[in-house]
Amino acid sequence: MREFASMAQRGGRRAHLVLVAVLAGLLAACGPAGHAPPAAPASQRQTAGEAERTLASLRLVDSHPLYTMTFYGGYTVPEAPAATAAARPAGRPWGCSLFAASGAATALYGRNFDWSDHPALLLFTHPPGGYAAVSMVDLSYLGYDRAHLAALGSPAGRRAMLRAPLLPFDGMNDHGLVVGMAADDQAVAPHDPAKPTTGGVRVIRLLLDQARTVDQGVAIIGRHNMDFSGGPPLHYLVADATGRAAVVEFVDGRQRVTYGDGPWLAAVNFQLSGSSARQRQHDWRYRTASGRLAGTHGSMSWHAAMSLLRAVAQPITRWSVVYGMRSGDVHLAMDRDYQRVHSFRLPMSEADG
Repeated sequence: MREFASMAQRGGRRAHLVLVAVLAGLLAACGPAGHAPPAAPASQRQTAGEAERTLASLRLVDSHPLYTMTFYGGYTVPEAPAATAAARPAGRPWGCSLFAASGAATALYGRNFDWSDHPALLLFTHPPGGYAAVSMVDLSYLGYDRAHLAALGSPAGRRAMLRAPLLPFDGMNDHGLVVGMAADDQAVAPHDPAKPTTGGVRVIRLLLDQARTVDQGVAIIGRHNMDFSGGPPLHYLVADATGRAAVVEFVDGRQRVTYGDGPWLAAVNFQLSGSSARQRQHDWRYRTASGRLAGTHGSMSWHAAMSLLRAVAQPITRWSVVYGMRSGDVHLAMDRDYQRVHSFRLPMSEADG
């Protein structure tokens, strides 16, 4: 199996975790909605040895806390408790800012995740029959909130971490496909009885595992009914290493796709579909992001991309991440601490250069 290279700027130490008896809901603030998928075929399930190796790879790399972990083998998905809704904190709007910038040699994707103060995980995966990927996970939805972290310490206590692949809030695979989500209160997803139903976060895993291009990612979303019943409805910004980008939204029960017509595309928490350029400027985060991206013609270094994320950050911004869609580089800042950026790398597929 491919080994994943990670080069944290701060040294990590082994995370200490204890058993959390109840799996929290599969929903999160920026908008995950969750639905337990059927169990994987036996040939794709994780072996006991792979599970042990996965849990032993857990490392603490930031006092946020932020952990890293490499997942070995396939995703074992036993039956899960029903998901519970994630309540919006009082007085806080839905957040999240996303953009793709492909004007430079190294196409970049930036994303702020804005929500409650929860532990986070940077997860590396390489499932049988799927693409290698790196993704961010809010650990509170696996039961590991701040109240439980102090007592965590046994291998048994880490067992819920084996569900982490099913909760990607954003991520990139080794072909340079990146996807992230943001809440969209107006979204109404279509429902077709002939299609399978998947959750708002689970579908991100499907794209990371199966899609190399924006068109493939859009098609995967279109082949599924989206279950947003446990939390806010969502829209998605999908981008790839060729420079293509699209925002997938759900308007009046129909899927709508807005493609970037230049070297950049941005999204926050309103629908691009049906909105005019003037209307979009009413949102300060979109106005700030679009202004910088247009001014540079989508050409940015990762430092400039992180600076843009800083400019649109909110008091509830929990992580800011920049993915290099051609380089495989991942740059990550926690809790708006932009003086301390952690750097990692996902080895990219040789087929994509």
